[in-house]
Amino acid sequence: MLRLPPPIWALTYMLIGAGASYLAGWPRFPGLRLVWLAVALIALGIALAAAAAMLFRREGTELEPTSTANRKLVTSGPFRVTRNPMYLGLIIVTIGVAFWVGAWPMFLVPVALFATANWVHVPFEEEKMRRQFGEAFDAYARKVRRWI
Repeated sequence: MLRLPPPIWALTYMLIGAGASYLAGWPRFPGLRLVWLAVALIALGIALAAAAAMLFRREGTELEPTSTANRKLVTSGPFRVTRNPMYLGLIIVTIGVAFWVGAWPMFLVPVALFATANWVHVPFEEEKMRRQFGEAFDAYARKVRRWI
């Protein structure tokens, strides 16, 4: 699971959700299709993930989650609020897509993406950061929540 980057997991889950929605006849609950909310969530998610990615680039550290080491522990910008703004941004985007589509199987996509990030990718990355940055990472982890 670690070999595939999180955006690929997001796309895969969205395709599965769309397929399940199609096979179920695009089942909709009244009021689930909220395009204005979808657009706002998608924009927010992209902005959050992009800001974090640009900060990584500016700080000269790796975007690749499976890299063996990171050049720097980034704790500024969106990382002051959440330790995982890129994953959080992806999850917010998938929530937005679910509201855009309005079919209830699409609302399982952010849940699946959260589970993959929270129990596969994030523990791997946190252990790597703990080995590499020791007490500096532990202090950061005590101060900033994993999500929000």
